[in-house]
Amino acid sequence: MNYSTKILLNLTSIALLINYVETMVVPALPTIQEEFATTSSLAAWVTSAFIIVGAITSPIFGKLGDMFGKKKMYLISMLFYILSVGLAGFSYSIYFLIFARAIQGIGFAMFPISLAIITDVFPKEKVAAAQGIISGMIGIGTALGLIIGSYIDQYLGWRFAFHTAFIISIILVLVSYYIIKEDEKRQRGKIDYIGASTLVSGISLILIYLTEGPYLGWYTFEELLFLILGLFLTIFFFYYESNREYDQLISIDLLRIRNFMVANIVGLLSGISLFLMFFMVIYYSQLPKPYGLGLDIVSAGLTLAPATIVMLVIGPIVGRLTSKIGPKPILSIGSLISILGFYLLIVNRTDPYQLTEDLLIAGSGIISLIIPIVNMVAITVPEEARAVSLGMNTLIRNLGASIGPVVASVYMASYQTPVILFYGNTILNVSFIPSNTSFNLMMLTAIMITVLIFLIVVVYAKNYVFKQGVYTLT
Repeated sequence: MNYSTKILLNLTSIALLINYVETMVVPALPTIQEEFATTSSLAAWVTSAFIIVGAITSPIFGKLGDMFGKKKMYLISMLFYILSVGLAGFSYSIYFLIFARAIQGIGFAMFPISLAIITDVFPKEKVAAAQGIISGMIGIGTALGLIIGSYIDQYLGWRFAFHTAFIISIILVLVSYYIIKEDEKRQRGKIDYIGASTLVSGISLILIYLTEGPYLGWYTFEELLFLILGLFLTIFFFYYESNREYDQLISIDLLRIRNFMVANIVGLLSGISLFLMFFMVIYYSQLPKPYGLGLDIVSAGLTLAPATIVMLVIGPIVGRLTSKIGPKPILSIGSLISILGFYLLIVNRTDPYQLTEDLLIAGSGIISLIIPIVNMVAITVPEEARAVSLGMNTLIRNLGASIGPVVASVYMASYQTPVILFYGNTILNVSFIPSNTSFNLMMLTAIMITVLIFLIVVVYAKNYVFKQGVYTLT
């Protein structure tokens, strides 16, 4: 087995683990919410905390990888992941779990660094296909998270899922240490800690505003303070970065490259749509009939599993097609397929089989959006900025993924229906659950976002194909 094949197998195993852990958390959110007696919006931070911290640390670790070596930073990020997964399994409160998940976000820097390693190791004509295989782990990792993770959540408890991931992580970090060779290229520079702290503070405050709006009131002093400070810090971040000559967290010059800008916008928007879909399906499928499908955790996970397996199969195919016909037609077609899938989730969801059919279509579209943008970043930017650029793209995609759960929880908190428990003519209890309107609004929002993706791709994206050893614009 040659070196590139060993690297691919090792890195795909890591991607598989990450997506398994992240997905197995999703079907357990209602259980976690009930166990800690908290709100759906606070429970949503179990995913958002990981995503936000992962978004911020990805470009930092990418920059450190360019400066000190990709292998070294890859292994360090894995150690953070091992520590945090171990802590999460022993969480005694929702706040401790969110804290552990935030630390776990540091470990997510493994993903963009692995994509940079692939780009360094593989010949140019095979880069897109290899990236497609790693990105396709979103499919099988999600399937394992939903099937195995759902089973563990239901019969052994969600903590046990973290315990198993802890053991697997230790094995994989040892394998990575012996397989991955250190790259010899180094870049001088410093880390933009001011920019990183400003961005994470700004985005976090905006997300807190969105999360707590239904409970504190959208126009209360506390809420408006969160929003104003968040917007100020986010705007200041871009002003600060544009006036910084060296070592920017997000290079404004790179954003002037058209395809790089398109890839980042598509990554942000598709991340929102993907997690809107995940939250809609998991919560709707577990609500009691006639408000939902009344499924248990395992059955709810199984409705998503076929779609994720299809995503695994389609991933490498999309990667090869990206090299042959270019990213623009793939992104355009993927947008249209996603829109169809989201629409069907509004009008065709009366039983688990219909839900599964809709997800097969939507999942095929989403994976056709995710893979081409990774290749667009790797091919478009200068070689010396590849790792930090992939990290930056991961940051922006993860910001979208962190917004998705928050928007979903806002809809579920704002649009609710009462469930009244009677004993004869006596009312024993009145509770409120998310209404069908909230789920329809999630998918309508996903449709509008994906229409915007389609328009941006058609109008602004430049297409390229791989011919005779080089990429050429078409």
